[in-house]
Amino acid sequence: MATPPHAGQLPLFGGSAPKSCISSAPVSERVQSLARRLPPRVYLGTSSWSFPGWDGLVYGHAYPKAALAREGLTAYARHPLLGSVGLDRTFYGPIEAERFAQYAAEVPDDFRFLAKAHAACTLARFPDHPRYADRRGQHNPQWLDPHYAIDAVVGPFIEGLGAKAGVLLFQFSPQDEQALGGRHGFPEKLHAFLSRLPRGPAYAVELRNHKLATPAYRAALADSRTLHCVSVHPTMPDVRTQAQQLQVLDAPGLVVRWMLNPRMRYEAARRYYHPFDTLVDPDLIARHAIAELVRTMSERGRPSLVIVNNKAEGCAPLSIEALAEVVVGDSHQETP
Repeated sequence: MATPPHAGQLPLFGGSAPKSCISSAPVSERVQSLARRLPPRVYLGTSSWSFPGWDGLVYGHAYPKAALAREGLTAYARHPLLGSVGLDRTFYGPIEAERFAQYAAEVPDDFRFLAKAHAACTLARFPDHPRYADRRGQHNPQWLDPHYAIDAVVGPFIEGLGAKAGVLLFQFSPQDEQALGGRHGFPEKLHAFLSRLPRGPAYAVELRNHKLATPAYRAALADSRTLHCVSVHPTMPDVRTQAQQLQVLDAPGLVVRWMLNPRMRYEAARRYYHPFDTLVDPDLIARHAIAELVRTMSERGRPSLVIVNNKAEGCAPLSIEALAEVVVGDSHQETP
C-alpha cells in the first residue's frame, strides 16, 4: 500500500497500531496513485468510521457497526486517502486523555484527528431536549468558560493525541443570537475565550448561525490565530461565499467539514442515503469549491484538513476519492 502523501510532514495540526480483527478492503492502483499525488499536508477523512456499508470500499467485509466502532479505526487508517477522521463523541461528553491515547495508538504517525469540543463549551443555554432534564432552557455556566475548556477538553486532547492532534473544533449549534451576545457581543466573548486557551493545538470555530459571520468575528479569529471551519451545511452560505467573506485563504491553515446536502435535512439524508455505499447526489459545486481552497492553501505552503460526511453526497469515502481527483487535476468531472 502506498505511503500517504503527508508522511514525514511536520503538522500545523499538531506507534504502531494494535492488532485488529477488522480487515481492510483492497485498494486500486488508481486510488493509490491519487494518494501519492496529493500535495503534502492535505488530510482527508470522514466524520466517523463505523459504517458496515463501506464493505469493499474501506473494509474487507460487512462487519457489524459495533465491531467497527470498537476495532475499525486501524483498518480505516490503512486506506491511503484517509489520513484523518472526525471524533464526534467528544461533542456529547468529554473523554479522558487515556481514551484519546488509545485512538492515537491505532493510527499511523502521520494521521490527524479532528475532535469536537464538548458542547458545554459552546451552548449559551441548554436546549429543550430530554437529555438536559431540569436544565432545559437555563443558562449554561460552562459556556465559553476557558477554565472548563482547558481542564476538560484541551488538556486531554493535547495529552492523549500528542502530534496526532489535528484540530480541536468548537461547534456552535443553531442558537438564539441574543443568548450568544448578538452580532456585536458574540465576537468579543469568543475572542476573550479563545485568547485564554493554551497555544499549541490548532483551534477552529464552526458556526450554524450565519449572521454571526461578521467582520468582527473574522477579526476575533485572526487575532487569536483560530481557524474558521468552512461548513457545507444548509444553515451556512456556500463554500466560496464563506471563504471570501471570512478571508479563509489568509489563515495559517484550512479546515472544512462537508456535512450535508444543501437540499436535505439530517434525518431525511440519513434515511435516503443509507447504507452509504453509493454517490447518490454528487455536489459538484461544493466539491470543486473545496478543491480550489485546498489547492490554493497548498500552493501557499499551508495545511488543509477536510472532513466529509456520508450525508453530503451519499458515501463519504467515494466523495473523498472524487474530491482528490479534482485536487490533483485528474478529473473529467464537469466544472460547475
